[in-house]
Amino acid sequence: MADPPIFVATRRLTPDVEARLARDYDFRGNPDEDNPVTGEALLRKLQGADVLITTASDRFDAGFVDRLPASLRMVGHFGIGTDGIPVAAIRERGLAISNTPSTATDDVADLAMGLIVATARRFAEGDRLVRAGAWRGITINFMLGQRVAGKRLGLVGFGAIGQALARRARGFGMSVAYTARNPRPETEAELGASRTPLDDLLATSDVVVLACPLTPATHHLIDQAALARMKPDALLINVARGPVVDEAALVAALQAGRIAGAGLDVYEFEPAVTEALKALDNTVLLPHLGTASLDARNAMGFTLADNIDAFMRTGKVLNPVGG
Repeated sequence: MADPPIFVATRRLTPDVEARLARDYDFRGNPDEDNPVTGEALLRKLQGADVLITTASDRFDAGFVDRLPASLRMVGHFGIGTDGIPVAAIRERGLAISNTPSTATDDVADLAMGLIVATARRFAEGDRLVRAGAWRGITINFMLGQRVAGKRLGLVGFGAIGQALARRARGFGMSVAYTARNPRPETEAELGASRTPLDDLLATSDVVVLACPLTPATHHLIDQAALARMKPDALLINVARGPVVDEAALVAALQAGRIAGAGLDVYEFEPAVTEALKALDNTVLLPHLGTASLDARNAMGFTLADNIDAFMRTGKVLNPVGG
């Protein structure tokens, strides 16, 4: 019987997912939770390997792909967005590449709805106040926030996550507008959503949520001019990718009160977070927790494993990327 293929993961996966991979294959994971295997160390570990498992936090370029060992046949991406890895170069090399779509849609939508409420009602600011021992009791004008129910939600991006968030927002009695490359007439009818040009969406929405992929067209989509179009009492929520927002322009808008607040799960230079953002009370800042539930991470890992199993049987993946 042939030796089982060798799989190399840049980062530690969940125990259940690693156990499944180790059951069927020679799985060489990374036991260090905090430090991914990168660069020369990764190339050494990949010698003789059939599959490289990458994650949404990995970053490498076409030059690195050129140096991958000849044994490698597949890249299995643990995540949805592949903006950190050169998909075209991987495919040009003749490698199969898969991702894990639709495995964490509900988790990201849950988090986005939580960010909306937390930002509108100043949860993080209130938490800090209580922990600091600075709360002195209720007064009529104490920490007044904004009502979420009945407000207008503007979604930049109307894929699976945007649509799932729209369904949650309807439970709050919010009206829904969206901007996307393609219309979604069936979902529009289901949710009473309206497709709206970006400029109009920014100008009329009480809450703007970014749920679009990061592409050259969406890099700094929310810049100084876009922020200037928003209502002064509007909130910006980002569960997409950090560079969709010009972070310096966002800081300036928040400091000047040109928008009321921001709830962020992603950052332009993450894991670095602009110091001025951390100093603002009208922000809720999360450490990229969009898919960070055990349910989601296991589902992502099992989808990854299903893709690898399919490739080993048939030479094709279930969820191909880039074609």
